[in-house]
Amino acid sequence: MKRLLKTVLLASMSMASAGQAAVSVVDDAGRRITLGKPAQRVISMAPHVTELLYAAGAGERVVGAMNYSDYPEAAKKLPLVGSNSQVDVERVLALKPDLLVVWHSGNTARQIAQLESLGIPVFHSEPRRLEGVADNLVRLGQLMGTSSAAQAAAAGYRAQIAALSQRYGRRSPVTVFYQIWDRPLYTLNDGQIASDIIRLCGGRNVFGELKVVAPEVSIEAVLERDPEVVLAGRRYDPANPGLGLWQPYKGMTAVRRGNLFTVDGDLLSRPGPRTAEGAARLCEQLESARQRRR
Repeated sequence: MKRLLKTVLLASMSMASAGQAAVSVVDDAGRRITLGKPAQRVISMAPHVTELLYAAGAGERVVGAMNYSDYPEAAKKLPLVGSNSQVDVERVLALKPDLLVVWHSGNTARQIAQLESLGIPVFHSEPRRLEGVADNLVRLGQLMGTSSAAQAAAAGYRAQIAALSQRYGRRSPVTVFYQIWDRPLYTLNDGQIASDIIRLCGGRNVFGELKVVAPEVSIEAVLERDPEVVLAGRRYDPANPGLGLWQPYKGMTAVRRGNLFTVDGDLLSRPGPRTAEGAARLCEQLESARQRRR
């Protein structure tokens, strides 16, 4: 009898221990992801995911990444498993991951279906609001067994965002056109994190109501809405006009007041921890636009 009780007790302790080792979270697709133990080998399928994993204290467990995973510096040395147009499944399998983190807006439906068919747990990361970045940090930290570091990073991030909200959130509104591509002319609607940053700073995206996440718009449509500020990324191709596209339109409010601002697109459109830095810079730019009303 004693041996039987001892066996049952040991079995119960073992089960309890296993239960504590297991981790379970709900991802941004609303699916529950459960791992028997924290992941030891993760592949990032998007640049923002790479940043989130490093910020969550799991950098040493990232064994592969997609192209453009260029931050932090250590990420540049990661083996690449593909691009937004193609994934090298054989390379993915060779790296023996126990977790894949994908991005619905960046990975194609075919790629995601391909990866999910491998039988490896898949977490969908899709932060569309600033708070979503902090939430992703916490959940990825749980999956990677680095909760302490992840929660500290999330708390620091939330504090930065809260401070900006308190300082700029109630300032007079500034209408903004965010130019993400020149030819053809593309912008973003309110379903993307860049628009949440604009709102945080007291701005309003003039095309925020459009249903398409990254709609193509015409020059005439922008002129009709006459934004007070135009934002555009850095110009890497001399053939692209960038903000110079608007210089001929002297009657446009943004041109007339000198409110054509260059932004680092990675800090606004890549939904990771550095959006706090991007928000701080953007808030300063919108504040300078308010000062130029005088």
